[in-house]
Amino acid sequence: MPSLFAQGAGLAGSLIVLLAAWRREWEVPLHAVAVSLLGVFVWFVDDRIWWLGLVAVVTISASFWVAIARGRRRVRDAEGKSNALASQLDRRISELFSLQELSYVLSESIQLDRIVDQVARYAGRFLQTDGAIVVLADDARAQRLRVVAATGTLEALQGRKADESDAGLVQFAITRERIEVAQGVGTPTVNLIAGTTVRSAAVAPLRSQGLTMGALAVADRQGGPFTTEDLWLLSTVATNASVVLANSRLYEIVRQSKEEWETAFNALTEGIAVVGPSGAVLRANRALAALSELSESELVGRGFCATLFGSSEAVEELISAAYRRQRTAPLVVRLERTQRVLRLTAAPFADQPGRPPSAGTGSVVILVEDVTEQRILEAQLIQNDKMASIGQLVSGVAHELNNPLTSIAGLTELLLEREPHPDFPHEHLRVIHDQAERAGRIVRNLLTFARKGVAEKAAVDLNDVAARTSLLIVYELQLHGIELESQLSPEPVVVLGDRYELQQVLLNLVNNAVHAVSQLEPGRPRRIRLETALQNGTAALRVRDSGPGVPPHLVSYLFTPFFTTKAPGEGTGLGLSLSYGLVKAHGGILGYEVPPEGGAEFRISLPGFHPPEGGPTEGSPTSAARPVCHRILVVDDDPGVHRLVSALFTPQGHVVEAVRSGSQGLRMLKERDFDLIVADALATAGPSELFVQALALHRPEACARVVLGISGNGDLPDSALDALVRRARKPFSVRDLSALAEEIFASTLPRSPAATEER
Repeated sequence: MPSLFAQGAGLAGSLIVLLAAWRREWEVPLHAVAVSLLGVFVWFVDDRIWWLGLVAVVTISASFWVAIARGRRRVRDAEGKSNALASQLDRRISELFSLQELSYVLSESIQLDRIVDQVARYAGRFLQTDGAIVVLADDARAQRLRVVAATGTLEALQGRKADESDAGLVQFAITRERIEVAQGVGTPTVNLIAGTTVRSAAVAPLRSQGLTMGALAVADRQGGPFTTEDLWLLSTVATNASVVLANSRLYEIVRQSKEEWETAFNALTEGIAVVGPSGAVLRANRALAALSELSESELVGRGFCATLFGSSEAVEELISAAYRRQRTAPLVVRLERTQRVLRLTAAPFADQPGRPPSAGTGSVVILVEDVTEQRILEAQLIQNDKMASIGQLVSGVAHELNNPLTSIAGLTELLLEREPHPDFPHEHLRVIHDQAERAGRIVRNLLTFARKGVAEKAAVDLNDVAARTSLLIVYELQLHGIELESQLSPEPVVVLGDRYELQQVLLNLVNNAVHAVSQLEPGRPRRIRLETALQNGTAALRVRDSGPGVPPHLVSYLFTPFFTTKAPGEGTGLGLSLSYGLVKAHGGILGYEVPPEGGAEFRISLPGFHPPEGGPTEGSPTSAARPVCHRILVVDDDPGVHRLVSALFTPQGHVVEAVRSGSQGLRMLKERDFDLIVADALATAGPSELFVQALALHRPEACARVVLGISGNGDLPDSALDALVRRARKPFSVRDLSALAEEIFASTLPRSPAATEER
């Protein structure tokens, strides 16, 4: 029995040892059970082997004590680990709260300066370092670095710059795109950036969307070397900061782009409007607001067509076509309020994703160009082309008319100077002479109206301008039954200006008056009155008519280009605007007044001009008592001119010779000298050379004795000839031709009749 019990106790002990080795946490309880079983075993064991039981008890007790010591040590280790884990957990929670606080702070602002300052301050506080900096790259390759934020001991680095040659720790971290750590020693030996040394530093690159923007660096940790947790926290802060900085840069790019777009949008001189599906203005620039006479804020939300053009089917159709994604030709319209001419171009916005190209909804952009000045220039060019063609036609006709008129007017003037014949009374000759003079004035007025060339400033008598204009329109006045009254100043009303431009202004005003008066009902007086006056040094020219006048609400638009009250096709609206510009160019004012008796009155006010006195002086060679004989050469293809010059100068004892071509005149001048040369300006000496040009080339000294007969506008082909020759307008006036001849004779040596015959 004891033997079996001993065997059972041995098996139980072996099992306890195995369980204690398998589960260390059961070691102490199992040792207690083993001691109990051993005690029972010793109680029942044989007395002869009692010492063996005692040894077993002592051994088991010692093992039990060791198990108890191990259990206590494990408890202490578990408590230490628990405390470490609790401390680490507290730190992680603190870091999470700090990161959350940083996120809140960074989310409060999108401004770059505030963001980098907060990142540097919080990074230094999280990692318990003496200083922190944020470095950003000025270029995409991060070759030039700039410290944009600095705190603590590194605050002096604020604004410092570094380039690629700087081999500091910051440059290494950016180049290698990873966190760089330098623990250093007790003295500052770590080159952080731009030659600045610290004891220890950790640098994390700032990267977002594959782009390195800069780096976040902390230096001189207060609690010892940087740990793995510190680097993890630095990486987390750098990651969050990178995202916020990327958003900030993107926002800044968008803001700058928006400002540039708005600046360009408002800087355009053309009006631009973005019109929504309902036809309301969604966006408008300053130019369009100025055209609509509204502010930009007032214009937004209003209907585009109704606000600018009222009810305009053409504009509405243009916008509707743009809604349908159709490209149409630009539309030219005129604003009724300001009479400005506008050109509209409408185009749809780009098709949005998911919307078919033919969709009839969406927004439309409309370009509004003010083409008023362009239309004025186009009209002027067209008018210039017309006038150039008319000028060429009239010049040719005038040359053909002036030659016979020269003979008629000149010969009748010579006959009038003789004693009257009983069969041919002077009254008939006076009528012939006056009508010839009238025909000559009409030709000159036509040339004046069709004149080409630059303006010539000279002394102009407004009385003469009014008289010439009256002759131009006399037929039209008779056709419409209009009475023309002229109240011209008894004294000359002289201004300094271009006769032709002033006559064009007056003709425009008279034509407008004719149009206004001709629309009157039968029985009402149709009258136009021209007045000239000189008051206080100011020359005035008035055109007054008995028409209906201008409505008061249209007076402010009278001188606006393209404004007209005439029916379509009857006027361009340019006459008054061009006249206003011409008068202003002369230093004057063109204004509108309402006469007391009704109608309309346009007044031209110009500065008066006092020409210097001149004329031949007493004792001049023209007053020589001894008769002088001169030789005169006439170069003209019209025999009538030959007869006129011969009839004028032969009775005075002069010798007149005539040729019909310039080449013959040059041959005559080679054979002998002439004291006076009367030549037609268009007389030719060759296929492409005028007589006066050949004379200036071969006999320049003879040009001083030349009188050119001008049938056109008076411009010589070579401006250098203006100072060499004298000019007389055809048909010749006998008095003017005689005065020019006396002036030339006075500058030449007198020649006796005998000497003339010898030659």
